[in-house]
Order: sequence, then C-alpha cells, then structure tokens
Amino acid sequence: MTLVTAQDFSAFEAKRHIHQGDTLPYRILYPEGYDPEGSYPVLFFLHGAGERGNDNEKQLTHGGQLFLNEETRQGFPAIVIFPQCPSNSYWSNVDILPQPNGSREFQFSTGGTPTVAMQLFLSLVDYIMKKEAVDQQRVYIGGLSMGGMGTYETLRRKPQLFAAAFAICGGDHTSNVAKYAHMPLWIFHGEQDDVVPPTHSRVIVYELQRLGGTPKYTFYPEANHNSWDAAFAEPDLLPWLFGHVKK
Repeated sequence: MTLVTAQDFSAFEAKRHIHQGDTLPYRILYPEGYDPEGSYPVLFFLHGAGERGNDNEKQLTHGGQLFLNEETRQGFPAIVIFPQCPSNSYWSNVDILPQPNGSREFQFSTGGTPTVAMQLFLSLVDYIMKKEAVDQQRVYIGGLSMGGMGTYETLRRKPQLFAAAFAICGGDHTSNVAKYAHMPLWIFHGEQDDVVPPTHSRVIVYELQRLGGTPKYTFYPEANHNSWDAAFAEPDLLPWLFGHVKK
C-alpha cells in the first residue's frame, strides 16, 4: 500500500464555512479527476476533542492519511470532508463531570438545541449537499471520541440523510437510539479505554439490538482510547461503508 507522508495533507483543500456570524474551518478532499457535474459519495468525518481549534489542520491528525492512500483514492473515489470544531465548543450535547478517581462521567442529553459547533456542522452539511456533486443516496458520516458522539447526534438530527455510519469510542443517551435504529452502523471501542468507557458503546449496541437493529460492532480487548488506530486498519471498513446505498 502506498502512503503519503503523515504531514502532507495538501490534497485536502482548506475552506471555511460561515453561518450566522460563526466560522467553521474544514478540509475537503475531492476525488481525482473530480467532475463538478458528476455524482460522488460524500463522507463527513468528525474528529476528537484534542483536535479542536481554528488552524484547519489538526482535525486531519487521525484518519486524514487513510483517505490519501492511493488504494483508497482509486478504490473509493469520494468527497471527504473534515470540519474542525472550535476550541470552546463540542460536537454533541454532553456534560462531562470529573470524578474523584480521576475519570470522567459523560451525561448525554436528549433533544435540546445543538451546540454552536453542531449548528455550524449541520449548516455545512446542507451547503455541501447543495453545492457539491454529491450522490444523494451515498452520504456517510463517521467520527472518533467526541466525533463519535457527534456522529450519533448528527444521525438523530438528520435521520433520513445518511446511507451508513461508523462511530469509534463514542457514546449517546439510549433514549436517542430509536432515531437511528434503522441505520447501518459499525461501532468500535477499546475494552481498556480509560477516557470514554466502552460501556457507552455497549449500551448503544444493546439498545439497537433491542429495537430490532443489526449493528456491526468491534471491541478491541487490548486497546485503550486510541481504538481508532485499529478501526482505521480494518480492511473491511471502507468497503463496508461505501457499499451501502440509501434505499
């Protein structure tokens, strides 16, 4: 497999989306030979909390290189978009409470007004769907950690838009799960995760199954929070994702 250097993200064009006076930086990778009159799958990827900011680069740290591999670009020609969450916001509505033992408790919300970052992202999604050469039946989303939480939130806020999704070491309130129970979804988590406990993914799997869904899920026995490394190395991830077409 041919890899570009980890630092070379120049193929991702740097852009900014403005909505109601706020700005969302994002990077967009177009397929080779992109035809503005064509029709391409689009994948939105939501990064974790450590990559927040406004440099419009850090969000590519985890996952960006995957889509620059020549095999990926040739085998899965798609529009790939990495927005960057502002430092003072969060993709999802969740309260994070420090615990005496040094861990954190995540209290996920049901309903509620989207965060500033989520409002910006939802506006960006609408913009991309109208302005780019998108195959409306092949729209995908994925994310890790905070971005995994944002993936679930986006699915419940736009339940009819996506053909498939994946969430790595994320979480959500089980009351929200019914809104995306129909979604082809691959859930990943590390069993040793001491940042976002794997129980947050397990309860979503159980609730999806209870509601009649058939989620795909992978829990890595030895992985800590960086289970995205193993997830991105899954040879079936992209074939599985892009193999789904919205009915």
